[in-house]
Amino acid sequence: MGWNVSDMPDLNGKVAVVTGANGGLGLESARALAGKGAHVVMAARNQEKAQEAFDEIKKAHPESSLEIVELDLGSFEATKVAAAQIAAKHPKIDILINNAGLMAMPERRTADGYEMQFGVNHLGHWLFTAGLLEPIVAGNARVVTVTSTAHHTGRAIDPDNVNLEGNYSAWGAYGRAKLANFHFAIGLQREFEKHGVEAASLIAHPGLSHTNLQVHTVEQGGGGRSAPFWAWMARNTGMSAADGALPQLRAATDPEAKGGEFYGPRWGNNGAPVRKPIMRPGIDDGIEKLWLVSERETGVTLDFNSAMETA
Repeated sequence: MGWNVSDMPDLNGKVAVVTGANGGLGLESARALAGKGAHVVMAARNQEKAQEAFDEIKKAHPESSLEIVELDLGSFEATKVAAAQIAAKHPKIDILINNAGLMAMPERRTADGYEMQFGVNHLGHWLFTAGLLEPIVAGNARVVTVTSTAHHTGRAIDPDNVNLEGNYSAWGAYGRAKLANFHFAIGLQREFEKHGVEAASLIAHPGLSHTNLQVHTVEQGGGGRSAPFWAWMARNTGMSAADGALPQLRAATDPEAKGGEFYGPRWGNNGAPVRKPIMRPGIDDGIEKLWLVSERETGVTLDFNSAMETA
């Protein structure tokens, strides 16, 4: 049958942070983690939907421990505030799932002027993870970053054209953002190992799952002519959101999972979650460019020395 939620270990006493926990894969991840006893921090931009998700989980698991933190990954300042709020309340974090994201949106900018998909999917999570580095190190956390098979179509970030000016396409920007997620997860694991930190960074992709992600893309006019097709495919052939969340849940909780591993559906876009081979040329160069751009544009580094001193 394959790995599923019933295979998750008991998580009582653990703290899990999930971005985008107000719907789709994030909601299903929060629901499963809470059902296994973890205290779940639901980090989400839309507070009305977050409260609905909170109530939905409470209905399924009345004894669950939850809190909502407002997180707008499209704003550097708001992201820093959210991370600081969580870090102040939770000196140790056991699980961080960097799940939130946008797909194939029309060309737009974040509050700080960055191409929206790269800004939200990567730069926001870079800042959020950096702001939580101390509790991550203290808790030897599992950090799971959600990518997509679209990373195979993406090109590594160009430090000289971060915003794809004059060369924007909705799907091209999405592939680049998902490749950035891929490179970030591997680069973060290398940083953990370099600094002797026992935390682990893993990658997950959900395959083709029926969530509001495709619907939102169509509603916003993104993705061009192919967007309605992919929305139809997800609705009619994709996995449920609960099944689509299994790769990130396995990466986050399976005692046998290790840093640097990649989990996704067995058959590419469908199937039980399994460890996948990492097959991507140019990883070293991609990570180097991503770190350069991330530090330069946000003004924030992953300060392990400081995190280790205070952890």
